Order: sequence, then structure tokens, then C-alpha cells
Amino acid sequence: MDSHFTVTIHDDNGVKQYNLHHFVKQAILYAGLFFGFVGLISLAAILYLNNEVDAIEVKRLSEQKSFTKLQGQNKTLSKNIKNAQNKFENKKKELDKISDSLTEIESLMGLSPQEDMPLKKRVDIAKLTSKDMITLLQFIPSGSPIKYLGITSKYGYRKHPILLRKEFHRGTDMRARMKTPIYATADAMVEFAGKHTKSGYGRLVILKHNYGFKTLYGHLNKVVIKSGTFVRKGDLIAYTGNSGTSNGPHLHYEVRFMSRPVNPFWFIKWNAQNYNEIFEKEKKIPWQSLIMATANVRVTNPTRAQLSSQLAHPSKGK
Repeated sequence: MDSHFTVTIHDDNGVKQYNLHHFVKQAILYAGLFFGFVGLISLAAILYLNNEVDAIEVKRLSEQKSFTKLQGQNKTLSKNIKNAQNKFENKKKELDKISDSLTEIESLMGLSPQEDMPLKKRVDIAKLTSKDMITLLQFIPSGSPIKYLGITSKYGYRKHPILLRKEFHRGTDMRARMKTPIYATADAMVEFAGKHTKSGYGRLVILKHNYGFKTLYGHLNKVVIKSGTFVRKGDLIAYTGNSGTSNGPHLHYEVRFMSRPVNPFWFIKWNAQNYNEIFEKEKKIPWQSLIMATANVRVTNPTRAQLSSQLAHPSKGK
């Protein structure tokens, strides 16, 4: 078998023939097949890589979109955190103000809470104490029965302005113009209302309060309530006048405990602001027993004004 083959090449210079061995022919064939295979593999690899690049690009765009969304969420979260911090600071300032106000209230009530006591517990204690305060101020004479313009004659021994003799003055004469409104200084039953013929009080109102207290309002011009009725603290009961043994318009005001007169002045100036002062000034009343007796009593609808809106409180010593 012939192991050669002839390659003929035609060109402008003529025809040329080359004799090649079959091995070379096979080598060229295998080389062509090899490079063809490599080309196919390369093409497949390029297509695969292009697909991977496209997938990576899609994923990158998705991640970038998620990152942008996350940045927006972070900004919103930061803004919310800042707002929450501002609200927290404002609430803290409000709590500080409340704590300061509570401290003032506690001072008025005579409370001395521990520094580390929770604010809620302090408020609860103040609420309990304030309920006791409201009860006493509602049921026991407190505050001025008229607009306070001063006192013309104090409680105690004095020279009577008309009888001109020394005698014990059981009440306090309060300066007032004719027909000044008079208000009940505590819840009470009206024991007497009208002209009192057995004394020099003229037109007189006697209110019978809880726990052994009474108040008397003398030298009146007009009485607007009737005996046997019930009045609440702050109710209008009469108008000032000059009836009975009197040398001019004024209000004779008495406070009695167990039928014995006590100094009305401390009751006239008694209110929530100086709540504890009366316990030191008025020693004739068993306050501790009274407070214990009213510990479980609660006023469901206390007089809101407590006489303070229309009646000025007297200053100490006036």
C-alpha cells in the first residue's frame, strides 16, 4: 500500500506538487479535530460564562436595590430613634417637673419620702394623704366664711364695745360690708336659722358639723337657709348685717368643739397650703383620734372651690 499522498498547488507560476506521507495527513486531521473540539469547548465555556455574568449582574442589581432599600429603612429607623429620644427627653423633663411638684405637695402635707422611693409609690402615698386632707377640709370648718378683709375683734378676753365691760369673746369679729355673702365652711345640718332672742347675736345661723364641731354666724342681715336642712361646704347661708348687740356691720364667727369655743382664726386660715399648721396651733382638739376616725371615710364629691375661689385666705397674724 502506498504510504504517500500528493498535494497539488496551482498558482500563477504554474503547478506544484508535494508528496506527503500518510502520517502527516493523519496528524493534520487529528490536529484539526483537536482544535475544532477545543473551539467548541471554548464556545460553550464562553456562553456559560456569559450566562453566569448575566446572573451575577442580575443578583448585583437585586442586592444593590435591597441595599438602597435598607439604607432608606436605616434612615427611617434613625429618624424614629431620634424622635423616640426626643420624646424620652421631654417625658423625662415632665417627670422631673412632676417630681418637683410632688415634692412641694409632699412638703405641704408634711411627708418626707426617701430619695430612692419610686415616683409611683410617692404618688400613691400623696393620694392617700390627700384623701385624708380632703375629708377633713370637707367635714371640719376650714377657710373663711366671707371675703376676708381682716378682723376687728379677736377671740379671747376683751372690753365689749357696747357694754363696755371685760368679757370673754367666744368668736372672731370679721370686717365686712353690709350684705356680704356668707358661705358654710363645712358640710353640716342647720341647727338654727333665724332671729335669736336669747342672746345679742341678732339674726343667727348655727351649723352642726360632723365629729362634734359647730359654727355660729351672728349679727346677720338676712338668712337664706332653714333649720333642719343640709348644707354643703361653700353653700350660701346668709348675708352680713348689724342685727343684735352690734356697733356696725360685721360677721361674728364662732367655731365650737364639743360645745366648747376654740379660736376661729386657725380654722379661718386652714387650707391645703398650710394643712399641718392647725395641728400645732390648736391644742384643744384630739387631732390624732380625729384623723384615725376619718381614715376610712372618703368624700366622693368634694367641694372643688374649697372657698378659695371667692374668699381670700388671711395672712398670719392679721
